[in-house]
Amino acid sequence: MFNSNKMRNALVAAMATLTLSSPVLANEQPIKVGMMLPFSGVYGALGDATRNGLKMALREQAAQLHGRKLEFIEIDTEARPERAPEIASSLLNNSEADFIIGPVHSGVAMGMLKVLRGKETVMIVPNAGAGPVTGPLCSPNVFRTSFSSWQPSYPMGKVALDKGYKKVVTMSWNYGMGKESLDAFEESFTAGGGEVVKKILVPFPKTEFQAYLSEIASINPDAVFVFFAGGGAVKFVKDYDALGLKGKIPLLGSGFLTEGTLEAQGPAAEGVMTTLHYADTLDNELNKAFRTSYKAEFGKASDIYAVQGYDTGLMIASAVNQLGGDISDQQALIKALGETTVKSPRGDFTFSAAHNPVQNIYLRTVENGENKVIEVAAPALADPARGCKL
Repeated sequence: MFNSNKMRNALVAAMATLTLSSPVLANEQPIKVGMMLPFSGVYGALGDATRNGLKMALREQAAQLHGRKLEFIEIDTEARPERAPEIASSLLNNSEADFIIGPVHSGVAMGMLKVLRGKETVMIVPNAGAGPVTGPLCSPNVFRTSFSSWQPSYPMGKVALDKGYKKVVTMSWNYGMGKESLDAFEESFTAGGGEVVKKILVPFPKTEFQAYLSEIASINPDAVFVFFAGGGAVKFVKDYDALGLKGKIPLLGSGFLTEGTLEAQGPAAEGVMTTLHYADTLDNELNKAFRTSYKAEFGKASDIYAVQGYDTGLMIASAVNQLGGDISDQQALIKALGETTVKSPRGDFTFSAAHNPVQNIYLRTVENGENKVIEVAAPALADPARGCKL
């Protein structure tokens, strides 16, 4: 005769066995880390440095992974925003990546968000500074380990005021990162009584600056604040010097003006002041150890992009460790990531409610071909995350 009590007990036992064994089974699967980074083209070196730093951190922190193996899926974005939705969808739906790391380019970040916001993966941005990522388009499953475009530029407004500069010209390429950077500087500068007498927006990626610099010379402001990066930064700083402005009008900038560009800029960059969340010369033991290890492993000097990739790896390892290796509960994973304090070469940082780093911004000046740290321009600075509803 059918024994219902016996069957019920068997079912309960089976369910208990499943419940107990499922985390073990989950932990036998590799943690899938998708990378959406530029590995070719103009930003190829940035993507390579980010990847190097990420993998280096995860190797160093292997003990925190509780035996979980890692599977990396790397796709070259070529820094092309139009490719972002397709690649993000592939990593989410085909590869079923637990983490999707990227990108470098803010346009690509916006394309990724269209696909990944609110989905069953964690997106971690290791560079792109676009404000909406942790602003109006913020999402519980989206984090950033780099900076918002607001963060490096905002503190320079107070620096300029403290130096007695009252009238400033601002200048950048006419695109998102540039405009957001100028707006952040202007916000703090004008709040303290300063005046932006002229805002110059140059068509991207134009690098013919002479006419604009002649206009600046005729205005003769107390200082000039700019956002340029890469080859444009090299050209701007050299033109600024060549036209005789360097010794007359102090040049200030978001840190990317002199980040990775000093060798090409040469003596023209001497004395330029910038604000950024990192400097190669930061005098702390973690930074020294990181730079030594990176150079030994990859045969070249590290940079800010390597640091940001490294910190992404540290963040992942810390969260996996907090959860004992089981990341199957997305809500628990998001909570663990958000509560992480990253022990970084740039200095320890935490995360705001919008999942943006709360970090020191350093005032630097170029001295003998290096970005020398003068002081902490803004300690533990949090992006205002305007429009974020988390």
